[in-house]
Amino acid sequence: MSAAQWYARRGWPVHPLAAGRKTPVANCRQCREHVHPPAACPCLRAGRWCHSFHAATLNQERIQQWWGSHPEFGIGVSCGPAGLVVVDIDAHGAEPPTRDRILPGIPIGEQVDLTGLANGFHTLAVLAALRGQRSPAEDTTTLRVRTPSGGLHVWYRAAANRRWLSSVGSSPGRALAWQVDIRAHGSYIIAPGTTTQQGSYTPLGETREPAALPLWLAQELDRTGHLPAPSIPAPRPVPPRAQQAVLAAGGGRAERTLAAVLAPVEACGQVAEGAGFSDTLNRAAYTLGGLVAAGRLTQAEAEQALKDTAAAARPGQEPRIEQIIRSGLAAGLTKPLHARGRRS
Repeated sequence: MSAAQWYARRGWPVHPLAAGRKTPVANCRQCREHVHPPAACPCLRAGRWCHSFHAATLNQERIQQWWGSHPEFGIGVSCGPAGLVVVDIDAHGAEPPTRDRILPGIPIGEQVDLTGLANGFHTLAVLAALRGQRSPAEDTTTLRVRTPSGGLHVWYRAAANRRWLSSVGSSPGRALAWQVDIRAHGSYIIAPGTTTQQGSYTPLGETREPAALPLWLAQELDRTGHLPAPSIPAPRPVPPRAQQAVLAAGGGRAERTLAAVLAPVEACGQVAEGAGFSDTLNRAAYTLGGLVAAGRLTQAEAEQALKDTAAAARPGQEPRIEQIIRSGLAAGLTKPLHARGRRS
């Protein structure tokens, strides 16, 4: 109980785990038999622990009630509300997947010898080496927790209130690396000191505080789709400079028009990060969507031009790029952009 109260004072909402297990305490009978969304559950309002991390709390009296009557309960921390991003490195003995799923979005050619690659420690080390960085598994500046199965939880603080999403490393969809899970919004992490039937979750080294999420790792999470779609900038009207360039090009001058609209996106490639890339690409997609709606080029031409230019500026961010292009084009298609002398 004292540990759960201490975590709550840190601003980390906690919820109970079943005795000796790493799973949450079971729902009440009513919740088990009648499926319903957690937000609509009266149990949460009544201070009961149904629905896993949705019941997580900072309320000291509630924590005293839960663990005071059940000191055998373990402790789960709801990562999203706690502002945490935890890299969960697995060490399960398993056959590696196909090469395109070892590091999603990063091709691994047949000439690369993968002999010995067997777990998440290896895949994360490869990703870090490709970026010229130290693997989070070796990051002594932040809290690291050894798991009973031989894995490792590396705790970081989310910066700038970014709502990072969780993922499973074996997923064919959003994933950072094979056997590397991400615990953030929508999941929980087992708190240090919790003991299960398999063993204890034990801090490694001397550091007990989560450090800020490293920039390079944040960029990798962004690249692999760990930010929700609503973070894509809202479509903006065509900026005056771009609109003037499009109108000046006139009908039938597709190459000049494309070059004028895509030039700001191309310019983003001259700096490693930043430069408002997402917003710049969104504006270009919005503009080309307007041209497609006006019949001045095809949607296939617009999409291909945007993808090629954006991928050259920000290689390895294809999933994010496609999201932004879809959003901008869809908005632009509702606003035809005609040349001078023509009407919509």
